[in-house]
Amino acid sequence: MRTESRDAGPEPGSPFSPAYTRYALGLLLVVYIFNFIDRQIVTILLQAIKEDLGLTDTQLGFFSGTSFAIFYSTLGVPLARYSDRSVRRNLIALALFTWSAMTAVQGMARSFAMLAAARIGVGIGEAGCSPPAHSMISDLFPPERRGTALSIYALGIPIGSAIGLAAGGWIADNLNWRVAFVAVGLPGLLLAVIVRLTLREPPRGGRLTAESTQEPLRDVARFLLARRSFLHIAFGGSLHAFIGYGAGAFNPAFFERVHGFTRTELGAILAAVALTTGVAGTFLGGFLADRLARRDPRWYAWLPALATFVSAPVVIPFYLAGDAWAAVAWSLIPSLLSGMYLGPTFAVTQSMVPARWRSQASALLLLALNLIGLGLGPQFVGWLSDRLAPDYGVESLRFALVWTVTLGALWSAFHYAWGARSLREDLRAQRALD
Repeated sequence: MRTESRDAGPEPGSPFSPAYTRYALGLLLVVYIFNFIDRQIVTILLQAIKEDLGLTDTQLGFFSGTSFAIFYSTLGVPLARYSDRSVRRNLIALALFTWSAMTAVQGMARSFAMLAAARIGVGIGEAGCSPPAHSMISDLFPPERRGTALSIYALGIPIGSAIGLAAGGWIADNLNWRVAFVAVGLPGLLLAVIVRLTLREPPRGGRLTAESTQEPLRDVARFLLARRSFLHIAFGGSLHAFIGYGAGAFNPAFFERVHGFTRTELGAILAAVALTTGVAGTFLGGFLADRLARRDPRWYAWLPALATFVSAPVVIPFYLAGDAWAAVAWSLIPSLLSGMYLGPTFAVTQSMVPARWRSQASALLLLALNLIGLGLGPQFVGWLSDRLAPDYGVESLRFALVWTVTLGALWSAFHYAWGARSLREDLRAQRALD
């Protein structure tokens, strides 16, 4: 009788075929691409919004980061608890519909308050995406393939960002920033219908039955907080998100102010970087971690530590280069390395808890990543740029980015390396409980 190879099949006990498992992962990837198109298009539009509405960099940081992150992070936890006892597909479809509609509403804003309110709506919708998606993917793939599968899902970050940058830059130059928000928001409404009609709910933990009871959230949090490796890896990931979202929000404005690119040129350049080195690094993070972890599971922390540490010194010539194209060339290296933490961090979190807690574990991780990363990263870079502006003028953003990204990367690498010290024991303890 013909048997499927380990790499072709789904989680043992899953009722789905390998073909459907690949379709489900692909559809969730497309949803996450739309997630980041709608989330990241604001970065290429910040300078146009600043000029149109007369905003400061501090206000831009609040709009692009803090206003989104507060609701995205905090609502992710109760939505994840709902996800762990309900149909996850329905929650993802509703979330996609909500954030797509609110993205389009941002294009109608006439003041900073209206803009921030619409951005909060995007955050509320997107809070219902990744925790149930991580949980579904973990039920579709066995632990030894989970890092690769979650890295494929995480490709939505560079691909979605690239599409948002390219489309937003061209539309902003040829039409205006308001049209850009409407153009990328409306297609998500149709995708929400496709998700609702074609995505099937997998059994939790690869089993044909699921637990009907749900422990208090404090039990999930207490369980994770008792794992020292999780604490360091979560904080390392949060610092990585801090520098990633901070730089991601202001890199387009940096190239526009300092190097004089048009928005169309800039959108195409940054999209090309994201689709090449960004995609490669994000995929390789999970792929390499899965393979290296066959020898030692501490590679799920060692690999992000190494990639983040190596990226720190490269940031200096990237931001301080006097030539525009030299800066673009230097940006390829941190772009390759910056996404390598995603797959390993998500995978190790899913493997550290029982199947019935996977959505909540993901939400608690994302709570830390997004409150620290998305909530504070863009806000801090914008604040520091405004503080440096009296002395450095248009160059203030350059130095704000250099200091933030370099020091943040070194700090993040330290916590990943420290988390590796107890990771093997923590994973072994969880396997004993399963």
